[in-house]
Order: sequence, then structure tokens, then C-alpha cells
Amino acid sequence: MNTNTDLQALEKMSLADLIAHINHLIAHDFSKLVYLLYAVDVPEKKLKQLLAENPGENAGKIIAQLMLERQEQKRKSREQFRQNPADIPEDERW
Repeated sequence: MNTNTDLQALEKMSLADLIAHINHLIAHDFSKLVYLLYAVDVPEKKLKQLLAENPGENAGKIIAQLMLERQEQKRKSREQFRQNPADIPEDERW
């Protein structure tokens, strides 16, 4: 599996398509779902808690929302810590 390709494909999906894809993985390729959750860095404890608290809910929807939430957190973190190359002294640049 190619993590970057998988994650890029997921990021381009609509929410409905992502939910359908996750439900497909739940039914047909659970190991790939676990792999993607690991790659996105979805907190296992939070996922288990939400699934337990919402037994009648669509698991694919809960998982999709957590994945999107985590991707947004990572995006914000990158923006927060991104450094402008002009702010780095010339002798310290790579």
C-alpha cells in the first residue's frame, strides 16, 4: 500500500464518498481500514469511545469525521509551525 497515494485519494473524496469507502473497507478489507486509520493518526481511544457511545450510528460516518478532523488538525499544526524561508539566516539554510 502506498500511504501518500491512499491519503491523497481520501482527501479528494466528498464526505459521502469517504463514508461509503470506509463502510466498504469495514465489510471487505478491514486491515486496510486499520492501516489508513494508523496513517492518518486517528486516536484509537477516541474512535472506540465514539463507536461505543453511538451504537446505532453509521460507523463509516463516525470514522470519516474523525479522519477529517485529524487531517484538519495536522494542517493547522503545519501552518502554525511553518517557517518562512526568508526568516532563516542564509548560513543555516539547507
